[in-house]
Order: sequence, then C-alpha cells, then structure tokens
Amino acid sequence: MKLSIVIPAYNEEESISETIDQIEEAFSKVTIDHEIYVVNDNSKDNTLQVLEALAQKYPALQYGTNLGPNGFGYAVRYGLERFSGDCVAVMMADLSDSPYDLIRYYTTMIEGNYDCVFGSRFMKGGKLIDYPFVKKIINRIANFIIRIVMGIKYNDTTNAFKLYKKEVIDGVKPILSPHFNLTIELPLKAIIRGYSYTVVPNSWTNRKYGVSKLKIKEMGSRYFFILMYCFVEKYFSRGDFKRK
Repeated sequence: MKLSIVIPAYNEEESISETIDQIEEAFSKVTIDHEIYVVNDNSKDNTLQVLEALAQKYPALQYGTNLGPNGFGYAVRYGLERFSGDCVAVMMADLSDSPYDLIRYYTTMIEGNYDCVFGSRFMKGGKLIDYPFVKKIINRIANFIIRIVMGIKYNDTTNAFKLYKKEVIDGVKPILSPHFNLTIELPLKAIIRGYSYTVVPNSWTNRKYGVSKLKIKEMGSRYFFILMYCFVEKYFSRGDFKRK
C-alpha cells in the first residue's frame, strides 16, 4: 500500500529541507512505498527554490504551488486532490511531527486494517517538547469541548498529524475548511461517516525556525463553525452521509 505524505508549506525555507531529510532518513530504514507531496502555499521566501533543489535529491518528492486562495486548509486540500498513494498523512513542514511516528501509523493501519490512524499527544506514550503553556491550555479546553459536543473519547482532534486511506478522503468530501479548522473537520467527518479508526501516541516538537502560522485569536469562530457543522450532520442528517 503506497503512502503519500502531504505537507503544506508557507515561508518554510528554513525548515523544509530538514523536514524532508528527516522523513527520507527514517524511511530509508524500512520498506514502504511512499511519496512526499509538498504544497508551496504561494510562499514569499525561497521555499519554492529549496523544493526545486530537494526534488533533484529525492525522487519521492513531488511539489506544487497553490497560487490561491491561500491558507492552511486550502493548501492541504490542494495536496489532497493531487496525491497518488493508497493512504495519505498530513504532516507539518516545521519539524514538529516525527517520521518515526508516521511509520508507526502506517504499520498500525496495515496490521489492523483501519481506515484511519489518529495520533494523540495526550495519552500514555505521547510526548510534548517545548509546547507553549498558553497554547496547551487552549488546546485542552478546545478538545474537551469537542469531545463533549460530539460524544467521542478521542482527546486530540485538533492534532493535524493523522493518516487516512484514500477512500476516507473521498468519503468526507466536500471539504469546507480553508484554515486550521481542517484539522478537526477531517477526523470528525470520518468518525461520523462510519470509517474505522484507532488512536496511537505521537510526539510533538516546537518549531526550530520561523513562526507558527496558527493565529489562535482568529480561529475560535472557525473551529466553532466546523464543530457545529459536524454536530448537525451527526445528529440531524439521519445517517444520510454515513458509509454504507
């Protein structure tokens, strides 16, 4: 089963080389057919030039430029329309996600024949390195609200780092989120629509370079909109969108 890795990148010239190097180093130790699809989200720095050089070094690397509209969700959606694998993971370009965790995701999916594998940084075996305190508090509150509203036990829905089979990505369309609220839209729709999933621990490391693109003050209402959208589908759609 071929694995695709979609990585949105906006102004990540300092991080993207090390991110790709780490992925390829980890995958050199296993036998997993894979591709890396980086979406240059119309970067204003030299991200594109760095990708051009990396593509000469790594045959598994593909890339495209999303000219607009731009934003995390739009960039991920651009990649989700273009990957070629049988399953796809969304990873960050800032070195925060571990490729060794991704290998665990993949083997877990294969061994259990799951449709999705979700990571949790807040379960036994999960790990946080240099996680900002205020961001952590907001994260835990947001995930608690999601659990209560949706009636689920999963405690890290906002974690972008997840693995889906291709049929799941096709099955959760249309994808609406233009921003970081995509991180909750994909897993909540997958759960609501009846796809199987399991949760494994994963690590998170704060970025070494640049600044985070997540603007918490701008995201509250957007997360709430997607949460309410999924709530309505779960409780009022009478299962019309559920996997048959």
